[in-house]
Amino acid sequence: MFLLGLNVNAQNKRISDSLIIIYETENYEPEDLIGLLEEIAAKNPDPDETLMYSDLLLQKAFEYDSIRGIYKAYLQKGNAYEAKGDLSKSLDYYFKAVDKIDELGDRKEMAKMYIAIAGVYDGLGSRKNSIEYYFNAIETLKDVDREAYAVSIENLGDMYLGWQKPDSALVLFEQSGKIFNELGNTEYIAYNKGNTGLAYAQKGLHDAAEANISEAVVILEEIGNYRPITTYLTFMSDIYAERNDWDSAFDYSLRALRLAEKLGIKAEISEAYLKLSELYEKTGYPAAALKYYRNHISFRDSVQNVAAVQEVMNNELDRSKMQIELLDQRRKTQKIIVIATAIALFLIILFAISLIRRNRFIRRTNAIIELERDRSDKLLLNILPEKTADELKKFGAVKADKLESVTVLFTDFLSFTKHSERTDPELLVNTIGTYFTAFDDIVERYGLEKIKTIGDSYMCAGGLPEPLEDHALKMVQAAFDIMHFVEERRANRDEGEPEFDMRVGINTGPVVAGVVGHNKFSYDIWGDTVNVAARMERLSEAGKINISQSTYELVKDHFECEYRGEFEVKNKGMMKMYFILGPKAGEKKARRSARMLSS
Repeated sequence: MFLLGLNVNAQNKRISDSLIIIYETENYEPEDLIGLLEEIAAKNPDPDETLMYSDLLLQKAFEYDSIRGIYKAYLQKGNAYEAKGDLSKSLDYYFKAVDKIDELGDRKEMAKMYIAIAGVYDGLGSRKNSIEYYFNAIETLKDVDREAYAVSIENLGDMYLGWQKPDSALVLFEQSGKIFNELGNTEYIAYNKGNTGLAYAQKGLHDAAEANISEAVVILEEIGNYRPITTYLTFMSDIYAERNDWDSAFDYSLRALRLAEKLGIKAEISEAYLKLSELYEKTGYPAAALKYYRNHISFRDSVQNVAAVQEVMNNELDRSKMQIELLDQRRKTQKIIVIATAIALFLIILFAISLIRRNRFIRRTNAIIELERDRSDKLLLNILPEKTADELKKFGAVKADKLESVTVLFTDFLSFTKHSERTDPELLVNTIGTYFTAFDDIVERYGLEKIKTIGDSYMCAGGLPEPLEDHALKMVQAAFDIMHFVEERRANRDEGEPEFDMRVGINTGPVVAGVVGHNKFSYDIWGDTVNVAARMERLSEAGKINISQSTYELVKDHFECEYRGEFEVKNKGMMKMYFILGPKAGEKKARRSARMLSS
């Protein structure tokens, strides 16, 4: 599904160079600065940067009493907060923008605001308000701009498509499609064909869906607009999969993946990997399905963790802002010099004052930069172990290590997929976040190292990057604390919160550890030890901690263990496994004391 935009401009450029040019130009017009700041805020892909430049735009618009500049600032702030997911703030700024554009009497811009407000209401789940504002936009544009009028109808149809109401969507797509054909807008005709195909796919009319989507793909390829093609190819794969035409389904999914990789769009790459994983699973190739699912998770986490990596690099943004302020100070100083040429003594005094202020500003700037450097270091330690982070900062790369004895733990929530289908997504994510935050605290308390989360699975290790005495014992103690937290949370959960059971698997042995990635770093471990630990978790039971023979040998003198027998483990043959029942009598008191001290 693709929402069409009014006055779409895909150009994306950095703001700092343009700002330097206009600030260093002595005789600029206020309208030029207002227009440049609005363009930069609109085209910036980072919502936090958009907010920063929108604030600067708002400041200058008030200085120059520019109603249109104030309107543009409110519009861009609303767009930025919508991108950040703060819909209430987004709506607040959109309504402020409506008040300003109403003063100007610009009906086309007013319609644009109605569409933006309708989109936010849809995100808030208020269909009634969403439909109302879309119809306001359509009515406003009816006699103003025929193309924009058709775009609004198409977008409303797309909303109905998102609500699983394909019949209503098709009625609207037919209306907008006629106008696009009359106007000869090839790109919008392609979107209309693709959206119509998606509506037919929802109705189960696969032949009609295939015909429309294929036509859309051909048009988009001709005009060189490849990004939406990846989504349409994925839908074609779904259509053929439902017909059990697996060769065609795989062909379309692979085409989508290759195109997404060529364009470097990670979200679409992730979705293509997920689709291939599903196809391999349905056709009986679990190993290939797991491989592509892991690739999907890797790219999904890369997209979701952009905020964390972006924050590590925020010092660059702050330096740009400081540079702008320094340039502004220089402009004011130059203006003072020009004005004060006739009165030399007054010039010297003002210039001296300006230099003093500038020196103070530079000192404050250096202090801020130092503070931001410390913050960046702390953020890096949240991503990598301290030893690894130090090595990365010192040498620019991290050497892989082979560690002979490491204990690896995996956890997994049972029936997570079932809960995810019937639980509010925000509540589900918040609940998982609560669990994983508690796990992080437990792991840190025992001196262990969190490796990563994979969906609803949590992975940590003991004995790396530095050797850790009794890492197997500490890992087992941490596993009991994790189980204890899950049981307490289940007993005292809030109303509507899903009830989770959890299983745990532990294995000890050699691993290889290192950092992968160039711009977005990730600390990870590899080896049979990791694979066996994952198998221990899968062969465990709800509320149980399942350990391998190698871990058992290290903890048997301290914990009561129940021998389960030998089980078939993929690629490893038969392996002995044990359930850990609890600490032995002499260990219980010491363990309670240790927990009290750590808390």
